[in-house]
This record gives sequence, C-alpha cells and structure tokens, in this order.
Amino acid sequence: MSQPKNPRRVAENEALAIGNNLRSSTRKLNLVAEQIRGKAVSTALAELAFSKKHIARDVKKVLESAIANAENNHQLDVDSLYVSQATVGRSLAMRRFHARARGRAAGVVKEFSNITVVVRERAEAASEE
Repeated sequence: MSQPKNPRRVAENEALAIGNNLRSSTRKLNLVAEQIRGKAVSTALAELAFSKKHIARDVKKVLESAIANAENNHQLDVDSLYVSQATVGRSLAMRRFHARARGRAAGVVKEFSNITVVVRERAEAASEE
C-alpha cells in the first residue's frame, strides 16, 4: 500500500542538483549560470572558483553536488561530464522598507532564487565502452 516510486526527472546519462533559496536575484544568478552552460565540469569549476561574483560560490557548491550525484548515484564517468542545463528560477522575496525624508518610506525587495544544474555524460565516451 505504499506509493509508487517517482520516475526519474532526467535521462539515464544525466544527474542533477538543485540549489534552493539562494540570496541573489534571478538576473544576477543567471549571469553566472550562463558562464557554465555547455562547458566541461572541470572548466566550469575553474571559472566559478575565480569568478568575482559573490553568488558563484553557491553555484559552485550546486555544481559539485551534481558531479557527486553523477559519480555516486548514477555511476557516470566524471571526466566525460559537461553542464547540459543550468536553469534559474524565482523563489521567495522579502519585503522591507527604508525610512525616507518627511515621514515617507521606500520599498525594498530582497529576492531569492533557485538554480537547477544538470550534468550529462558525453556521448563519445559512452560509445567507446
């Protein structure tokens, strides 16, 4: 009487990791995600390590998690992985205010974002085996 097993959201040669509630707006996070899309994971990790963007540290953690998922859960070859997808979405938004002159107030929205990183094994490495 238990629930049926959830189907996989990605293909057999893919692994994914999700980072929720990252403290950055989606526009800023998408700039970092664009840097790693389509690149080999070693190159993407190097770019994130030396990026000047503050949110790059959190994106690097999510990418490392996706690599670990591929290696440990799906037995994929780490050397042949590349970032196939890096999607960014909105999360919650904290609403604050700043006091202004003459008793007025100005609204401030502190946005949070979600990121999903999917790594895929290159087809050439799979066909050689």
